Amino acid sequence: MAGYVRLRQICLVAPHLEPVIADIADIMGLTVCYRDGNVAKYGLENALLPVDTILLEVVAPFQPGTAAGRFLEKTGGRGGYMAIFCCDDPDARGKRANAMGVRTANVITHAPYHGVQLHPRDCRAAFIEFNHTDGSDDVLGPYPPAGPDWQRSIRKDVTQALSGVEMQSLDPQGLAEHWGKIVGIAVRKDASGNPELKLPNCSFSFVKGAADLMTALTFRVNDVTKVHEAAMAKGRKATGDGFDLCGVTFRLAA
Repeated sequence: MAGYVRLRQICLVAPHLEPVIADIADIMGLTVCYRDGNVAKYGLENALLPVDTILLEVVAPFQPGTAAGRFLEKTGGRGGYMAIFCCDDPDARGKRANAMGVRTANVITHAPYHGVQLHPRDCRAAFIEFNHTDGSDDVLGPYPPAGPDWQRSIRKDVTQALSGVEMQSLDPQGLAEHWGKIVGIAVRKDASGNPELKLPNCSFSFVKGAADLMTALTFRVNDVTKVHEAAMAKGRKATGDGFDLCGVTFRLAA
């Protein structure tokens, strides 16, 4: 599909914001830029932390019956919740997805921001959202969901970038092709031979797993050992190349 598309935001779900947000900030050297009161109407509270120009969001339900709460129950707290892409025309991308049988779950307009969220059951693995902010084709431009001055909270003394997202499925090739059609990106193979969608600022890799889930995020950091030690000091479960936090594995790369 013509027009640009970039990863703008990854959303994770926690039963409670704390201590998750504090731990992410402390371990990864990130700063909360915004807490969006608009999500309260969905029974949620949130916090966003910029990782370079990609926003990492955590939402937590504060009342029963929320979609995020049902997601936690369904997955046992495992898996990322939403992949949010900025593009030139969210409505056109939404209609294209609708033509594939992927339903629109929600449309959000807070001028100059306009977003189209697609149904997670149809997307498989996670919500997909497309959005556009007028006057914000620059990756460092305005982005209302992250607050009026999110750029000031970007830190790079510990973490440089969010460079990869891992998706698991019993049929990784099929899931990759499905997401590729929705997002408008051709599937290729990564260095390990896994199906991959390569965006200008991040790559999505698809691997074999027991269910359709977003299971890991890869971060490029200045000192892998120091970040790993910081996670251990917080009591987070270690993995070979990172640690588990907020339902996903935080993978660390130099």
